[in-house]
Amino acid sequence: MKSEMGKERFFYPEDRVIEKPFNWKQLLRLFNYLGPYVKTLIPKAVAAMVVTTVIRLIIPIIIGVYAFDQAIDGKNYNMLYWLVAITALLYGLSFVSNWYRIRTTNQLGQYVIHDLRESLFNHIQYLSHRFFDSRSAGSILVRIINDVNSMQDLFTNGVINTLMDIVTLIGIFVILFVLSPPLAIAVLIVIPLMFFISTKLRRSIRRAWQKVRMKMSKLNSHLNESIQGIRVTQSFTQEEENRAYFNGVNTENFLAWKEASRKNAMFRPFVDLSNAVGSAILIWFGSFLIHQNSIEIGTFVSFAFYLGMFWGPISRLGQVYNQLLVAMASSERIFEFLDEQPSVPNKKDGTSMKNVRGTIDFDHVEFSYTGKRKALKGISFHIPAGETWALVGHTGSGKTTIANLISRFYDVTAGTVRFDGIDVRDLDLRELRASVGTVIQETYVFSGTIMDNIRFGNPDATDAEVIQAAKAIGSDTFIQSLPNGYLTEVEERGNILSVGERQLISFARALLSDPKILILDEATASIDTETEAVIQTALKQLLRGRTSIIIAHRLSTIRDADQIVVLNEGDIVEKGTHQQLMELQGRYFDLVLSQYNALDGVS
Repeated sequence: MKSEMGKERFFYPEDRVIEKPFNWKQLLRLFNYLGPYVKTLIPKAVAAMVVTTVIRLIIPIIIGVYAFDQAIDGKNYNMLYWLVAITALLYGLSFVSNWYRIRTTNQLGQYVIHDLRESLFNHIQYLSHRFFDSRSAGSILVRIINDVNSMQDLFTNGVINTLMDIVTLIGIFVILFVLSPPLAIAVLIVIPLMFFISTKLRRSIRRAWQKVRMKMSKLNSHLNESIQGIRVTQSFTQEEENRAYFNGVNTENFLAWKEASRKNAMFRPFVDLSNAVGSAILIWFGSFLIHQNSIEIGTFVSFAFYLGMFWGPISRLGQVYNQLLVAMASSERIFEFLDEQPSVPNKKDGTSMKNVRGTIDFDHVEFSYTGKRKALKGISFHIPAGETWALVGHTGSGKTTIANLISRFYDVTAGTVRFDGIDVRDLDLRELRASVGTVIQETYVFSGTIMDNIRFGNPDATDAEVIQAAKAIGSDTFIQSLPNGYLTEVEERGNILSVGERQLISFARALLSDPKILILDEATASIDTETEAVIQTALKQLLRGRTSIIIAHRLSTIRDADQIVVLNEGDIVEKGTHQQLMELQGRYFDLVLSQYNALDGVS
């Protein structure tokens, strides 16, 4: 039973084979990303394509009709020399134009992929927390990296090359029927059969590539979680189980690629078979027509050239179609993200938050993350500007939910949250969040320098202002002890720093951003007693003049709060100062007593 559960733990509901017909509107939407280059790169690529195609269509006529039927048959060697020189010149010009076409189309493809990935990343930046709650980081990475990369061949080699192949095929059709309609009909009779068979493969190939995308997403999700959680894995000695699960996911991915590649590879043999049948018909029927004096030998030679040229574009168009199927499978997943709208929308012409005082009102607020269980059950309170309020209660009581609603990471299910008397849904979202600073228990430190990490709270701050904020919060001492001080490079998540040092950086970051409202969500829970003493001193300056909400597990850190709100299962059960609640001897009294007894037991 344990292993069966493990098989599903990294499967995400959005990673599924999408059962939809081929969406031409979506294809046009994808090609809209070519728009910025319609007047620059595309005309250059098309011009080079036209030159290359025209030359390729002319050369068989020169060789067959003129060289064989006129120069060689008429023993006009002077004409033959000129035809050889002209043919060599045309091949040289074709080489140059083809090189320029390939270079231009490669540039075009890279620009489009760059724009598409940038558009996707920028859109994701503004999606709401509900979006990230239901998706793993690995599955999002797959969309931005793998799914976008899978369309590179389409834009680099597909668009202009497809146009070139279509023009080539049309040109060959016209020329063949001009040279000899009976022979043209005979050699091209296999096309309907090939088209019928290839059509049968399309849906199967498309489903196979969709399955590959899904398996790749699952693989990346597991890799991301395994790397992030390696310490937990090793702590519980689950390396073998993790290895076995990865091998299973990796094998599924391998088998999906194998199946898709097998189906993808079926198209080329059909083209080769059609080529073989067409060549056999050309030799048999062409010889008959020559014997009947219906065509010249040079026409037969030109037909052989054109027939060889004909199946190349047919094969490439089949490959482009396969590329298109891969791109459509990925584009469906990309546009699924791009079509995702924030569940917390920013109101157009939202009220600007100038001269913020910092009053906060919760008016009969209800909230549910899932639509079933209520995290908050109609709570109401008023926080005057500049006061410090503390939220306490057991896990799941609704403390962090209140903080999330203040920052408007979610919208209330019912009731109203107001800043300075204005519904937060009527405020400009970016200004609102800029006015609210949050320090959480698990502080995220980005790759880069200590200076950059503190400046993250205010990108326009000078080096002197960064250092001043660090000194005010008490983090300057340990920073100066690092090898390069403020210019010390920290790795992802700040692994070279202790938990307490990372938390000190987050406090300096919050102070530098200078928010009017400050939320400390279990901000001192992971800090040792000595570091906490430093922070408590710094907090007095940090909290001064701000409306502050402290979510605390250590009740000793909130004794001086103006009001303490005790929550239980989404309801406010007590409210008052530390002294008032201790005298009440209710739930808060029990919490303090239990912590005191726990500490006394430890000592």
